[in-house]
Amino acid sequence: MSRFHFSLALAALFLTASACRRNDTENRRQVVVYTALDRSFSEPILTEFERRTGIRTFAVYDTESTKSVGLTNRIRAERNRPRCDVFWNNEILNTLLLKQEGLLRPIQPANAAYYPESMKDADGTWFGFAARARVLIVNTTLVHENDLPRSMYDLVDPKWAGRIGIAKPVAGTAATHAACLFQRLGNDAAQRYFRDLLANDVQIESGNKSCAERVGSGTLALAWTDTDDAVVEIDSGSPVVIVYPDIGPDKVGTLFIPNTLAAVRNSPHPAEAVSLIDFLLSAEIETRLARGSSAQIPLNRQVNISTRLKRPDQVQAMVVDFTRAATQWNRAQHFIHAEFIR
Repeated sequence: MSRFHFSLALAALFLTASACRRNDTENRRQVVVYTALDRSFSEPILTEFERRTGIRTFAVYDTESTKSVGLTNRIRAERNRPRCDVFWNNEILNTLLLKQEGLLRPIQPANAAYYPESMKDADGTWFGFAARARVLIVNTTLVHENDLPRSMYDLVDPKWAGRIGIAKPVAGTAATHAACLFQRLGNDAAQRYFRDLLANDVQIESGNKSCAERVGSGTLALAWTDTDDAVVEIDSGSPVVIVYPDIGPDKVGTLFIPNTLAAVRNSPHPAEAVSLIDFLLSAEIETRLARGSSAQIPLNRQVNISTRLKRPDQVQAMVVDFTRAATQWNRAQHFIHAEFIR
């Protein structure tokens, strides 16, 4: 073979190999997930899913400023040509709003059987796992043990005026909490509670993390926050404790807000979406999230490890109908924007 013909043969072989590699890449199974859980927690889990299954995983993460709202609106914007297969939300109300808009589809992942009925949709449209509790974080240097608040209503006591904090309840778990209170207490009682907070000079923070940090630093005595943000302050050595509020007869209980998983309707990779959701609902992943630095609260009944935070079955959990709370969303947000955003 002449050098010229050898070169042509080599070039043809190279082009054939390149085309095969390109086709392999294009044909390889993949899944696109929009996740509102912090990237530092979700990315290693998604990488492990890809390693075990061979399904390429492409993730879009939220930003701290938009919480889960940015991803929710992105799914809405893409409704005519969905790009997202799985929505991994770090709260629940925005997931339910997407369901109301017909943007999610029912599925039947096997591991869903190990979750309580209250934490999954009856028709398989969404699944709750890895929860956080809405708690009070209290600075023990500023507040004596005998004076610890025990109820959400303690925050409207004039003795705490100007010393209490709450994240602006327009996004994330703070907004979800507000909608749940409107559902649980009723419209009039919920409005009265938030107005009483404002009258008691509540400090309105940008987020739950800021609330926890200000209590940890001693610039606030106590605040509403999520358990994961409270744990960060505890682990950093701040003089704080967690209070699970409203435990006892005739009390509303502590609200637990799960991460949620949902498959997007008409997404490009429906089978891979089910595989990913089933993987995330496994006892292994719940255990991993519980043992991580964010200390997510496991809901899977197969998880039998001891956890540093109380589970819903270990404390009086607020009884809330999340679906009905979603119907309260617009009413709650109309009120919140009118009262909290000047």
